[in-house]
Amino acid sequence: MTNIEDFNYDLPDSHIARYPATPRDTSKLLVYNEGGIFNDHYYNLPKHLPEESLLIINNSKVIEARLHFRKPTGGQLEIFCLEHSEIYPDVTSAMQQKAHVEWICQVGGVKKWKSGTVELQFEYQGITHTLYAQQLQRLDAGFKIHFHWTNAQLCFGEILHLAGKIPLPPYLNRDNEESDKTNYQTVYAKEDGSVAAPTAGLHLTEELFAALREKQINTAMLTLHVGAGTFKPVKTNTAEGHDMHSEFIEVRQELLEVLLQKPEQTRIAVGTTSLRTLESLYWMGVKLIQDPLLMLEHVQLSQWEAYSLPQEYSFTEAIQAVLTQFKKERCDQFLTKTSMMIKPGYRIRSVDAMLTNFHQPKSTLLLLIHAFVGNDWKKIYDVALANNYRFLSYGDGSLLWLNK
Repeated sequence: MTNIEDFNYDLPDSHIARYPATPRDTSKLLVYNEGGIFNDHYYNLPKHLPEESLLIINNSKVIEARLHFRKPTGGQLEIFCLEHSEIYPDVTSAMQQKAHVEWICQVGGVKKWKSGTVELQFEYQGITHTLYAQQLQRLDAGFKIHFHWTNAQLCFGEILHLAGKIPLPPYLNRDNEESDKTNYQTVYAKEDGSVAAPTAGLHLTEELFAALREKQINTAMLTLHVGAGTFKPVKTNTAEGHDMHSEFIEVRQELLEVLLQKPEQTRIAVGTTSLRTLESLYWMGVKLIQDPLLMLEHVQLSQWEAYSLPQEYSFTEAIQAVLTQFKKERCDQFLTKTSMMIKPGYRIRSVDAMLTNFHQPKSTLLLLIHAFVGNDWKKIYDVALANNYRFLSYGDGSLLWLNK
């Protein structure tokens, strides 16, 4: 069993970054390699990566998921949009719904909202419009909410942009500011669906990408929509007792082909989300190898499934199996879910290194870091604290090379 208390450390409030560094790539970069630790900055990232490496980035975009409604009695409540209803095939379809939509949400102040409709007014092209919300069903994860609005030409994605707020992490302990609309997105964010930023990519700038290209370091994109569960603290005594959150991942044929083009290429995951997607993709390939009749729509990964699957296949073999299934089903992308938990003792198969921020004590993300560098995670965090690195979402980051 993995004792969560072993992943506790003292994080002073003064080390939590409330705002990002400006410019982004001036953030500090801690480089860990074979037990050695070096201090640098993100703008020097190219010198720490071999030529012709591959950076794998998560292009998910944070949606303005927090909506503040007014009840008929005059009181207020907050509805936090977590994920789309199961009646839609994917998040893109849900975001494109016009006139009305269903969404799975958390509701703040729900005890005083037993029934009825709540309203939120917003401006569009100089005209005041109204967004309405009604409870449809109570679920384990929250509530199924029905939204409808007065301008039926607007899609739900536009409604969120006009009426919602970026869901900043609770540990920032401050209100949204206009700058967060830009700061809390990566420069390559494209696919709407996350309620938290894939923060390792917040340090990357167009200038830095240009410098990486000069060294023939390429990028490949995947999509994992980060859920609110990424902030969910581990409240059990062991990792094994924790109920891991599930997240939607979207994979395109282009990514699979890039991963297979140069099997021996050095691969670097930008963020725990990219790593979790790649490792999940590996195990989905293993499942397809084991069951040739399995369809892509049924390969989603449960929390502990990876630990009971056959271990002998290479990353290339597994990815090839997924690509073969893509061609068999004549699709160029698929959407599925992963609940996979990466914990101490797990063997990383997809990458050689990872860019990542510094994470909260007793979090599932720290368990993942242990799988990457072993007990050296403690030394890494001690050095970061001693050298005044800034922690969490808007903080500095690290380049960790895998302890094989």
